[in-house]
Amino acid sequence: MGKEEDHLSSLATLMLRLVLGGFMAGHGAQKLFGSFGGPGMEGTEAMVESQGLKPPRPWAVMGGVSEFGGGALTALGLLNPLGPIGVIAAMAMAAKTVHGGQPIWVTEGGAEFPVTNIAAATALMLGGPGKYSLDRVLGLRVPAWISFLALVAVVLSVVYGPEDQTDQEPAGEESKGEPGA
Repeated sequence: MGKEEDHLSSLATLMLRLVLGGFMAGHGAQKLFGSFGGPGMEGTEAMVESQGLKPPRPWAVMGGVSEFGGGALTALGLLNPLGPIGVIAAMAMAAKTVHGGQPIWVTEGGAEFPVTNIAAATALMLGGPGKYSLDRVLGLRVPAWISFLALVAVVLSVVYGPEDQTDQEPAGEESKGEPGA
């Protein structure tokens, strides 16, 4: 790769990091602090509880921290790949709990947007933070085993965290099926 091509590739990575990381950090700030018209922790906790994540407070905190912290680390290019992994965690949980069972398109309640964010975060996780990052400036490198453990924690949280809502009836409603069914 020539110098100009390397420079353009590094600028592209920087742009992706700043946009994805900045928006994710802002989204997390809405949940954690009520910034930018967000619900704050109380509203986030209620939303998380309605999605079947129990107890709701720790899940609300984890979601907000994954978005805010993952976004900030991604934008700064600091401790890669932990920032993108945080983004992937939050978006995978959103895709499963908020958008699961819907057609893919966001206009129909689907996971189009979280899946796009997961793809961008995965590209940054695999490709690295680029030349214009704090990791490069500070000479930091996260050990592979830490990244692996973080990914395992994400997978386990997404797979086993949410309760299965498919067999549960809303409170106060009786079964509409046959008796004993």
